[in-house]
Amino acid sequence: MKMNCMNTYLNLALINAYMNIKLFLLAPLVLGASFLFAQGTISGNAESTFQYLNEDTVIGANQPPSKALINSYMNVFYTNGNFKAGMRLESYLPRIQGYPNRFDGTGLGMRYVGYANDFVDVTLGSFYEQFGAGLSLRAYEDRALGYDNLLDGARIIVKPKKGIVLKGVYGYQRLSFQEGRIVHGDGIVRGMDAEVHLNEVFKKMESSSLDLTMGASFVSKYQKDDNSTLILPENVGAYGGRIKALYKNFYLDAEFIQKEQDPSNDNGNIYNYGHASVFNMSYTRKGLGILISGKSVDNMSYRSDRTKDLQDVFINFLPALNKTHTYNLVATLYPYATQPVGEVAYQADIMYTFLRKTKLGGKYGTTIGFNYSTTYQPKMIANTNYPSDSTGIAYKATPFVMSDSLYWQDINLNISKKFSKKFSAIASYYNIQINNDVAKISNDAQGIINAHIGVLEMLFKLKPKHSIRTELQGLFVQKKDGVINDKGNWITALVEYTISPHYFFSFMNQYNYGNPDKEKRVNYPIMTCGYIKGSTRFTVSYGRQRAGLFCVGGVCRFVPANNGLTLSFTQSF
Repeated sequence: MKMNCMNTYLNLALINAYMNIKLFLLAPLVLGASFLFAQGTISGNAESTFQYLNEDTVIGANQPPSKALINSYMNVFYTNGNFKAGMRLESYLPRIQGYPNRFDGTGLGMRYVGYANDFVDVTLGSFYEQFGAGLSLRAYEDRALGYDNLLDGARIIVKPKKGIVLKGVYGYQRLSFQEGRIVHGDGIVRGMDAEVHLNEVFKKMESSSLDLTMGASFVSKYQKDDNSTLILPENVGAYGGRIKALYKNFYLDAEFIQKEQDPSNDNGNIYNYGHASVFNMSYTRKGLGILISGKSVDNMSYRSDRTKDLQDVFINFLPALNKTHTYNLVATLYPYATQPVGEVAYQADIMYTFLRKTKLGGKYGTTIGFNYSTTYQPKMIANTNYPSDSTGIAYKATPFVMSDSLYWQDINLNISKKFSKKFSAIASYYNIQINNDVAKISNDAQGIINAHIGVLEMLFKLKPKHSIRTELQGLFVQKKDGVINDKGNWITALVEYTISPHYFFSFMNQYNYGNPDKEKRVNYPIMTCGYIKGSTRFTVSYGRQRAGLFCVGGVCRFVPANNGLTLSFTQSF
């Protein structure tokens, strides 16, 4: 017994000595870090969303085994002179509904260190970057979509002369977040970009009315060829140029990108080249704004892993060429997702304000907005010798040449008017046509869905800091061959009471009163209240949410039906 006590004592002494030595060795590092952070600046933000869900057989909502779900994030950014560092902690315990199943655990989802001065900016670790409009490269995060394709590696930005910016990137893409750590895609992404602002580079152009910027980019991906039946290119490049010009009230930007042969799951392993073009022209003056845009895309699914699908490891970004809607029925029932396989799209947007104290402007002025956007399948001339042709090229497509196959069309008009100091209103009309065979947003429709939507929004200012906002929305689906297409007609009503600057309360209900199946004529009520103080925001909501697509900028994720409580918290510091 005495020997055992002695051994125990010796062991404790050794452990204590070891801890003292360890603390002694770590002390300079801890003190150094404390001193470093004390001298620098720390900023960031935090966000947490919690759900407690119920079973609801009426709308097809399932209760998860854990009953409760939570997503949490915190970004911390540190700068001290030319030094910078940052990280993001993420936690999915488990993830909220609608998020990809590749989100799981708690850990570091992003981290970097770097150095920057007026000449060079170097980052090692995780980073986000975009070349031009993103047609060749865009690494970004959209938390609402559960989308994050950051690059993990190294980035350098050099400014050798005023008006010249050179960029280089090299790294793996984030594919998923499993067991609290980043999981990368198989391929490596490399890229270079150069942008020159001619008015800053050449003294003769400093006072010119024409402001001109030109750029060029080259991006390449590497992935090992592990296919036993095909010869796959291991290095696939995408390259092109862009221009931005501003002259008085006129603005123009345009970009073209060519992609080399890239057989993948997306295109059925064909060996076609790809291309993407986009242009925007605008004219603005007091009371008037006009925007005309165009986009042509063919075979531009560009991923660092040719075997992936959905939203995994996209290297580039193809912007949506349609108006971003905010009203519930317009934005969530029939959204359109960009088709990277191919599309030709155009948009025209006009906004005009009748000045105050004119016949149509009235006392406070009147604003009218008109928007038209349409998307078609590109015209493809088939290679009659495919697939026996050794080139592997299945068809030929010319930029901006489209077929008569409609993917999407949106015509909308809105009128905004302030009638008095206490009352204003917005009346809107939308006609949306979407090809469900392409967009695949509903299991209850075929071909073109044609919907007419009307919205009336009113704002009443009751007294200082107190206001009520209401929305009345109706969606009416046009019959196809005498039969109701999709889920039929909907109506949505919303009432929101705000006590500025801290409190808001709202109630919204959607009712699918025109569903051809009477058992599916369901109400979707939801109540929300919130508290805001400075950069802190708390929100509580309870009710039903229907299944559907949630889209941002042409990128979508499916959100299943749910019934329950949602708590959210955001904070910036």
